[in-house]
Amino acid sequence: MHRPAQRLTRILACAAVPVMLVAAGCSSDDSSGADDAQKDKPASSSAASAPAVEKAAYGTLPEACATLSKKTLEDLVPEADSLKGKTGKSDDTASRATCSWNSLDTKGVDGSQFRWLHVSLMRFDSDEALGSGQARAEKYYAKQISDAKATEGAKEVATEPVSGTGDAATVVSYELKKKEGTFKQQSLVTRVENVVVTVDYNGAGLAGQSSPKTTGLVEDATKAGKEAVAAVTKANSKKAEGSSDGSAEKSEKETEKKSAKDEDENAGQGADPGKS
Repeated sequence: MHRPAQRLTRILACAAVPVMLVAAGCSSDDSSGADDAQKDKPASSSAASAPAVEKAAYGTLPEACATLSKKTLEDLVPEADSLKGKTGKSDDTASRATCSWNSLDTKGVDGSQFRWLHVSLMRFDSDEALGSGQARAEKYYAKQISDAKATEGAKEVATEPVSGTGDAATVVSYELKKKEGTFKQQSLVTRVENVVVTVDYNGAGLAGQSSPKTTGLVEDATKAGKEAVAAVTKANSKKAEGSSDGSAEKSEKETEKKSAKDEDENAGQGADPGKS
């Protein structure tokens, strides 16, 4: 009597096994399908469409001491020991370059006129983490102006925009009183593309000489700034032309080689009577 009951119990247990496996199998298939769908799902549109940083417009700098013409130097630093200027130290002259000139025009017992001229060039490359070269140059341009206005001991600080010089230009004027006399400082800061040019120009009347007028110094600094900007633009134009000419020359040579090769092949075919 007990054996049929036990046998029925075993049959029901075995019959339940496939049902559990099927259920487990369906659950596993659904999970696998979801995972596959997740893998095949494209990346978010925001990540896929993230724009690359714009390439910097200018890739080099001119020699800082060669940015100003001889005529301009003779006007701004008339009695300079050397119009060649003094080149500042730089570990990367394609990104940073400076030059300075000193001038002391002695008037004998009437005193002397002192002039100091300094040209600074800063170029910024585009960087994925730091931003485009132009954006970085704009920040540096603003900082240069801010630093000039905050010069320690500066008196009668005045700021005004300058037109026709680069993409943006500002001149900061102020006075610094020292034991030798009153020095009138002009800092012209201008940006062209991803390069910032700063022209510092000051003058003082010493040992009885009157201090120069600010208006004239601003005009001179602006003149120097325009020439420096033009030198930066010219240096990069020459580089672009050189690159273009090189590509054209390379292409021309490749064309000549291909033509010569074709001529040789044609000549070989004509000399072989076995080829139709």
